[in-house]
Amino acid sequence: MRKTILLGAMFFSCLAFTQQKTPVLGGDRDVHGCIGSAGYTYSQIRNVCVKVSAQKIKLKEVGSDKSSTSMTAVIFSKNMKKAEIFIPYDNAKSIILDREGKSKIWKSGSHIRETYVLVPYKKTGYQIKKDDVVIYQ
Repeated sequence: MRKTILLGAMFFSCLAFTQQKTPVLGGDRDVHGCIGSAGYTYSQIRNVCVKVSAQKIKLKEVGSDKSSTSMTAVIFSKNMKKAEIFIPYDNAKSIILDREGKSKIWKSGSHIRETYVLVPYKKTGYQIKKDDVVIYQ
């Protein structure tokens, strides 16, 4: 009897340790409530969760040595003085760029090691440069 109870306890404890938890859909909300697995990330300019892939201004990665290329988006503030680009940097999911005077150039602040610049490209597009190298257009 004692042997049966011991074997049963060992069997059930093995089951408990080997059982993996299945992630709950939508269970990956960030601190802002955005669901990353559904493609949402927090926009600092709009103060809401946005789908980067659904934004009007989308740019493709340039000169990637990877097997696939990535995409980013640009969101402007209503007064066009700030631009938000969705390039992960340190722990941030996006970077805020400030417009320099009345020009059409937006630049990252001095609190970021690399310099990111957003400039108009051709008639309807934009380029993002990192340390003077075009990384998205």
